[in-house]
Amino acid sequence: MNAVVIPIKDVEYEQPVGDTCDTRHAWARVPPEPSPAERAELKARIKRLLKERNAVMVSHYYVHPDLQDLAEETGGIVSDSLEMARFGRDHPAQTLVVSGVRFMGETAKILSPDKRVLMPDLDATCSLDLGCPIDEFSAFCDQHPDRTVVVYANTSAAVKARSDWLVTSSCALDIVSALKDKGHRILWAPDRHLGGYIQRQTGADMVFWNGSCIVHDEFKAFELQDLMKQHPGAKVLVHPEAPADVVALADAVGSTSAILKAAREMDAREFIVATDKGMMHKLRTLNPGKVFLEAPTAGNSATCKSCAHCPWMAMNGLAGLAQVLETGANEVFVDPAIGVRARLPIDRMLTFTAALKNGQPAGALMPEIGAA
Repeated sequence: MNAVVIPIKDVEYEQPVGDTCDTRHAWARVPPEPSPAERAELKARIKRLLKERNAVMVSHYYVHPDLQDLAEETGGIVSDSLEMARFGRDHPAQTLVVSGVRFMGETAKILSPDKRVLMPDLDATCSLDLGCPIDEFSAFCDQHPDRTVVVYANTSAAVKARSDWLVTSSCALDIVSALKDKGHRILWAPDRHLGGYIQRQTGADMVFWNGSCIVHDEFKAFELQDLMKQHPGAKVLVHPEAPADVVALADAVGSTSAILKAAREMDAREFIVATDKGMMHKLRTLNPGKVFLEAPTAGNSATCKSCAHCPWMAMNGLAGLAQVLETGANEVFVDPAIGVRARLPIDRMLTFTAALKNGQPAGALMPEIGAA
């Protein structure tokens, strides 16, 4: 069978100011869209292979709608990175197929070291992960030995292993607030926008790594205000990885799961959404009577053309998924020594969020730790 050669797509975006985030060599492969007949054949083959391989799909909200729908149709999950971590750990399947980006596959492997973790494309990465290499990050931590190291999920296993706490956008406010109440001073990495939002909300003493998401960094407040004027009744939903001037215009700010909740519960027919447009599929599916508009990344003040969609999330496709299930290719491996260390901050996060969900005093779970 002839191999399909997928063209490389250069990813253009403005570099963050400073010298602690270098992702200038970013690129992505965009799989071709299958025909209706090919799509049906691939889905049928994947469903069969999932059963034969004792495998389950774990898909992020930002991947192709086909992969979201297929995960739910086969007993898997579509969720944010926090719920992906929980689900993969607790599901009995011995093979996890993670449709997302590399750090999500690594996290699944860290939490389930005895399971096989596969991904449609191992080169699917993240600008936040790329922009926070372990050597430079370790040196940054060494410059601030008195601070508690809190890292976002969008980081490598090695960076997680260097941290005290892991957070996602759905639990970062609660964890940093609890650490502040315990007197901790925070070293935050890698997303400076999310870190700035948390600092404004909590008043915590924080120093920041200079990273950003190439999708969220490109939302434009000036053009968003124009769109709001055109749709005066629309509510604005914003992910906190967006710039502060965009966040300031929001009616609701939060993680992907929080955006879904706000769209369901808010009394509005129209919404303007400032996060990866992969979210639109789930928003529209769950809210058929509502209208969802993409927040602008282009216009008079634009500096790049990210088009509100992560190029690496777009690397996940049905053909790649079928191939890894058939061949066992694209398996995720994590150095066991790094995995053991990286699991500590992940388990702290999962224990904290589970206690919070059950109404327990999660702050009491805070260990008296300093920097990693």
